[in-house]
Amino acid sequence: MSFSPLASASFVIQIHAFGAIIALFLGLAILLLRKGTRLHFWAGRIWVLIMLITSLSSFFISQSPIIGPFGVIHLLSVVTLIGLYRAVSAARRRDFKAHGRAMMALYFQALILAGLFTFMPGRIMNRVVFRSAEISEIVVLLFSLLGFAILLALAWRKSWALTR
Repeated sequence: MSFSPLASASFVIQIHAFGAIIALFLGLAILLLRKGTRLHFWAGRIWVLIMLITSLSSFFISQSPIIGPFGVIHLLSVVTLIGLYRAVSAARRRDFKAHGRAMMALYFQALILAGLFTFMPGRIMNRVVFRSAEISEIVVLLFSLLGFAILLALAWRKSWALTR
């Protein structure tokens, strides 16, 4: 694993990548937190802000353009912005069931699904993780991802039970 491809990328790509990484881990923590607490409230606000920055920064990244500077991946950014609006609106209406569902959908669509696309060949995060990776590093990465997936499943289960 080498962070040099990310370090040599443009500032916008660095902001986008670090925002997504922070949102991934902060989002998991929020899913595991007890809902309705001040900590949940403030961590959620920070998460929304980070997701806004991450989504908006994607519009300044043009690595696979189809229409002008925009590619298919930018549709996911639009969906993320709409999802953020819906989730925050639901919380403000005190519709916590809809809020919880919207936030879980956002987390999995905007971070997990989009995160999978970042490891496609030719993308910067692919070069960060797999550049001259030895088998032992790949095995460690796979077990780390498995552990993360288990934590995610537990968090989803806990959050889903609370929103029913």
